[in-house]
Amino acid sequence: MLTVENIDLYYGAGQALRRVSVTAETGKITCVLGRNGVGKSSLLRAIVGHQPTHAGRVILDGKDLTPLKAYERARQGVAYVPQGREIFPLLTVKENLETGFARLPSSERIVSDELFDLFPILKSMLGRRGGDLSGGQQQQLAIARALVAKPRLLVLDEPTEGIQPSIIKDIGRAISYLRQQGKMAILLVEQYFDFARELADSYAVMERGEVVLAGKGADMVESDVRRYLTV
Repeated sequence: MLTVENIDLYYGAGQALRRVSVTAETGKITCVLGRNGVGKSSLLRAIVGHQPTHAGRVILDGKDLTPLKAYERARQGVAYVPQGREIFPLLTVKENLETGFARLPSSERIVSDELFDLFPILKSMLGRRGGDLSGGQQQQLAIARALVAKPRLLVLDEPTEGIQPSIIKDIGRAISYLRQQGKMAILLVEQYFDFARELADSYAVMERGEVVLAGKGADMVESDVRRYLTV
């Protein structure tokens, strides 16, 4: 289980996060919603260790990750799919997947067939360079690369951004499948209400660096949430 307690984060003199707290449980999906620029990505960067925090703690399964660097958090089982995907464009699909091996012992460095069941298109493109894939295919590759590391916590930053509807549905089905396996906690940042509502076991809505609404996904009131999503 992930517990984020009262995180404060600054960029220079500007405060991006104010006492933000969220949780994510194994076998469940927590969705963080909000407009662009309200601090959603900053929260994820704080959790995975890409941005230092000024107060608060990040705890995974009872271990305080706050003092750890990003690569040390990855070794603890934190996997991150950033906004914009950030796959390696000159590496092949196979080579991109193999970069996820870094935290695993040599005996476990195998790309499982389960990944190709989730994202069949990748199996037929193993020899193609990542930069030659469409945006939706790159997003599937980025998620698969994170899963290669066998994470305990999967952190996804707007996986539907700029993706065609058919692949959004594929990604939604894959995330639902991962929840059903019960092996990881999933924290998903999203600004599309319908996608989040279908997946969320719990949710938090952000505005100006703070959590302004939170609760169980089943209790999410569309009108209350949408007023923090519309421009």
